[in-house]
Amino acid sequence: MKFVLLFGPQAVGKMTVGRELEKITGLKLFHNHMTIELLHPLFGFSSEAWRLTELFRTEIFKTVAASEMEGLIFTYVWAFNQQEDWDFVRKASEIFESQGGEVYLVELEADLEKRLERNRTPYRLEQKPTKRNVEHSEWELLRSLDTYRLNSDPGEVPGERYFRLNNSGLEPEQAARLIKAHFKF
Repeated sequence: MKFVLLFGPQAVGKMTVGRELEKITGLKLFHNHMTIELLHPLFGFSSEAWRLTELFRTEIFKTVAASEMEGLIFTYVWAFNQQEDWDFVRKASEIFESQGGEVYLVELEADLEKRLERNRTPYRLEQKPTKRNVEHSEWELLRSLDTYRLNSDPGEVPGERYFRLNNSGLEPEQAARLIKAHFKF
């Protein structure tokens, strides 16, 4: 069982790279907005929605980790200056490791200009209804630069199964192939 945590800031390309990685590895993609978009029409961005989001994700992780599936790719915006994000990553990793799974950490980074461009792509807007108000989504993306550190510092992410990739100039297919080659999936 493989658990690939594909993380990085908003609009860096996690979902699209994850989709391509799914195609070439057989691992299933569970992007973070799958739970957000499910709950948003009912609860908005309330504390109740976030509680349920974490509950759903945890239960899905447990079910996948105990299954015969080959593995899971999960996308996540990891704020390195927020302890609760570190706790979430640790908890998710422990779920898979407790079942004999291997955890792979893939960090994507891209230039701000590229992220702002990607924030408006049709595929992103199709898959993530809460991002369709592009002006608000862009405002949130820019505002987060003042509050959160969404890429790690050198040496901050532990483990030998870690790969950092600047995908500013890469197509999603290229990024996925580089990830697959790096980990020899």
